[in-house]
Amino acid sequence: MTDLGAALEIVGSRWALLIVERLLEGPQRYGDLQRDLGAPTNMLATRLRELEAAGVLSRLPLRHNTRAYALTERGLALREAIVALGRWGAEED
Repeated sequence: MTDLGAALEIVGSRWALLIVERLLEGPQRYGDLQRDLGAPTNMLATRLRELEAAGVLSRLPLRHNTRAYALTERGLALREAIVALGRWGAEED
């Protein structure tokens, strides 16, 4: 597998990069991510588990048995790629 293929195994699934992009703004609670992204609950939960297992994000305990999600150093390293993809997506034909 190529390096790009390995990266896509982690962040190539639907919603994964959108979650990372949202977390670049800072830690977010699950409900806020779900509301802002509009991702189906089961899909969001799956992607968060996958990204956590890959070391892209971590869960932060909050009060009253709630959690927030924050990017790790590995996740923050995706900033440049996400910005570049956003620019590419904004280009007109």
